[in-house]
Amino acid sequence: MAKIRIILLGFAIMLISSTLSLGQDLKVEGYFLQDSAKLGERIPYVLKATYGKGYNIIFPDSTYDFSPLVFLEKKTYISNTKEGQTLDSAVYYLSNFSLDPVLKFSLPVYEILKYDSITYMTDEADLALKLTINPLPEELAFKDNNVYQPIEKDFNYPLLIGILVAALIVVSVLLFFFGKPIQKRWILWLEKQKYKRFLLRWEKAEKAFSSNPDMSNADEMLGLWKAYMEHLKNKPFREWTTVEISEFLENKEIIKDFREIEMIIYAGKEGKDIGQACQNLKGICADTYQQKITQKDERK
Repeated sequence: MAKIRIILLGFAIMLISSTLSLGQDLKVEGYFLQDSAKLGERIPYVLKATYGKGYNIIFPDSTYDFSPLVFLEKKTYISNTKEGQTLDSAVYYLSNFSLDPVLKFSLPVYEILKYDSITYMTDEADLALKLTINPLPEELAFKDNNVYQPIEKDFNYPLLIGILVAALIVVSVLLFFFGKPIQKRWILWLEKQKYKRFLLRWEKAEKAFSSNPDMSNADEMLGLWKAYMEHLKNKPFREWTTVEISEFLENKEIIKDFREIEMIIYAGKEGKDIGQACQNLKGICADTYQQKITQKDERK
């Protein structure tokens, strides 16, 4: 009887040590790419898993509850295996609408077994709320002023009302006879002004990116491009993945251009044709803009 107990105890110890060794062979890591953010700001969160042979690992998708953060987009990358260790990574773009001064956040990584699964939680990452309005002092300080202040005279309100009525009549007559052409020209002029402002911002961002190809400048360029294309096409480009954008525009080459810039953001490596990728993205905006204003002119 004693021998049986010793055998069972030894078997249990071997099972526990085997389980611990397997758990140690899988490491998860999660962190924000910035330590603070404004309310509603787009925040990148990196999730990594390093594991040995024989693991079946999955990351959370858009159906996961990211509370108190709001899920915007997920980008995944090809697994990298080196010396028997595999690295999986993904970047989640989230927004914070919590008023907590410091928010603690973590994500799980799931190991899929034959009849069950194991959840591995990352350490909690801190994200501080960046305030844009300075708090008011508890006591207001008033300054004495005994300098004479002149009092304004009564304003001629009847004259102002007469001018406003006359201007309203003139504007009404103009809109009645020339309303639609004026409105179309006004909309077209606004569109051209937006395009000029986009070009100025793009040239500035491209110049900064060329002189310093880092993660911040690369993210600025992609965000500027998506925001303007979202305006031109009235589609959620900032929420779409690169593949979804490529399918919508029917342009597979744009995937290469995005990857050239995204290599700097997520891998810290500089692409070979960054300058050409920037020119290609700029050309897509120019062509889309020309199509939009041409359609507006044809509808006159």
